[in-house]
Amino acid sequence: MSTPDPERRCAVLGSPIAHSLSPAIHRAAYRHLCLAWRYTAHEVDETALAGFLAGLGPDWLGLSLTMPLKRVALELSDDASDVARAVGAANTLIRDDDGRWTAANTDVPGIVDTVTEAGGDVAAPVCVWGGGATAASVLAALALMDAGPAHVHARSAERAGPALAVAAALGHPAEPVSWTVGPSCRDAAVTISTAPAGAVDDLADTLAEGASGRLLFDVVYDPWPTTAAAAWMAAGGTVASGLDLLVHQAVGQLRLMTGADVPVAVLRSAAHAAIGART
Repeated sequence: MSTPDPERRCAVLGSPIAHSLSPAIHRAAYRHLCLAWRYTAHEVDETALAGFLAGLGPDWLGLSLTMPLKRVALELSDDASDVARAVGAANTLIRDDDGRWTAANTDVPGIVDTVTEAGGDVAAPVCVWGGGATAASVLAALALMDAGPAHVHARSAERAGPALAVAAALGHPAEPVSWTVGPSCRDAAVTISTAPAGAVDDLADTLAEGASGRLLFDVVYDPWPTTAAAAWMAAGGTVASGLDLLVHQAVGQLRLMTGADVPVAVLRSAAHAAIGART
């Protein structure tokens, strides 16, 4: 007579965390895989992460990290993937049998998969808006895709410095440009906005000029569509959202945590259902 697998625990940590769709996504994956695991959400800030990790029992296997924990998670880990080290941030912690934590970054391959699924042609120059931590992950993803050179719109070249340093370390050409829509933007077959909701609203119509046949990947998913995404679609362009990124990076997290692949469609359906339940 076989014995059932022991219960395992995973969770998403961050601050704030109440908005997170990760519990809905990961629980759907557990149902798909017939795993009697638990996945919960916990309000944890940078100062509390070390104590939270120290208090976990042996039934804990993996953690998803959202802001503001991605850098400190890397610092507290015992080991890290090459991608996490290159970007300087981890969105996943995996615990081994000896209690050691390995940091990973599934945001970067998630960006690759999102752009690929949407049919984005990255051989041409790529237009990137925003110069923060997400932009660093975008530039790392473009390097993995052997994409064309990127121009990075940021409020200041100083703010974009860390993201541009990631691109330089990976040998990917990227340069800072001003917070305006220029001719090079219309040469880009792929435009990626990592800016917060509303940050490019006043540029949306200009940015969308000539959008037909081109891709806008806007990492925001709530509210959706963003002003930029709506203008882009109205102009005949293709759009991918932060929700697409969320489910693609979750595929990577679940592979690390469970050792199994879960179809993107299962996770996307769960995310849409969770959003629908809120409204």
